[in-house]
Amino acid sequence: MNNFKKIGFSALAGSLVALTSASAVEMAVSGSARVTYANTDQTEVTGNPLGMNTSMGFTGAGDVNGYETTLFVTSADSVGGMSSASLSVNLGDMGVVSFDQGVGIGGISTIDDKTPSAYEEVWDGLDAVVGDANGLVGGGNAGVIVYSNTFMDTGLSLQYGKGASATNADNGTSGASSGSSWDVALTNSTMMDGMDVGFGYGKIANNAPGANGSDIDEHMVAFVNYTVGPVTAGYTQAQISTGVQGGASEHATGWGVAVNLMDNLSASYGEREVEQENASAAHVTEDMEGYAVSYTMGSATIAFQNNETGNNGGTNGTNDENTEIALSLSF
Repeated sequence: MNNFKKIGFSALAGSLVALTSASAVEMAVSGSARVTYANTDQTEVTGNPLGMNTSMGFTGAGDVNGYETTLFVTSADSVGGMSSASLSVNLGDMGVVSFDQGVGIGGISTIDDKTPSAYEEVWDGLDAVVGDANGLVGGGNAGVIVYSNTFMDTGLSLQYGKGASATNADNGTSGASSGSSWDVALTNSTMMDGMDVGFGYGKIANNAPGANGSDIDEHMVAFVNYTVGPVTAGYTQAQISTGVQGGASEHATGWGVAVNLMDNLSASYGEREVEQENASAAHVTEDMEGYAVSYTMGSATIAFQNNETGNNGGTNGTNDENTEIALSLSF
């Protein structure tokens, strides 16, 4: 433990570079590409419905001063430079300490919606509304410290960040917020055969206290998934209690069922409700539903999904729909 205190993250990164030059570190490269055809609802102009997402990931792992250390860097959407990265130090029985720069390796956001699906979640591709979190907990994964370990078959992932979640270069700062955020996720898959459960809680800086308000939002989530043969059913519930003066808290519930119809072919259906608990107006419930079908052949997957929502973002009478066909390749 004393060695870890003396090393520091910059020294670890430098050591990794030195080890790479000496061929003492195993380097791995992975990549993926996804081509999509997306069709929106009748009130929107689709224009060109074709799009593509690409990503390349580079992983280096090796021994640094007696500790297993891993550096992961990824570049996505054909954007040059580092789009996200993480640096992890394995301390053995004491757990793993990581610095996350946008990868999303820990904390409550890793279990924000665990309902089973054959492709994406039922809210994927629907219009984002300013101020509406869709009941998805978490304050971001950029510029945060993550601690992970396992106790009595229960996974622990604790995340801490200072100020608003932001990607900073070394020796750089972000002035968006002076508050601190922390959140934790607990998961277990050994309580009963076929059952996965999880719970998360966090205090997230909102950077907008306002008059008589608080600069902290409270986030909670819980889920349970159960698999019997080819069928997996799941339920999740989340609460975001805002400290912003006059802001709307959100309460979300969702369920989903995914079925392996045959080898490599699966289908799913799910629903999600998000109640906008307005401080000085009537509460409004947003209703989402979606179904998906996917077929996998080796490293290629073809998927179809249709998602719809009513009272989009907590506004009565507004609807949205997204239909997507996707070809995904990994290499």
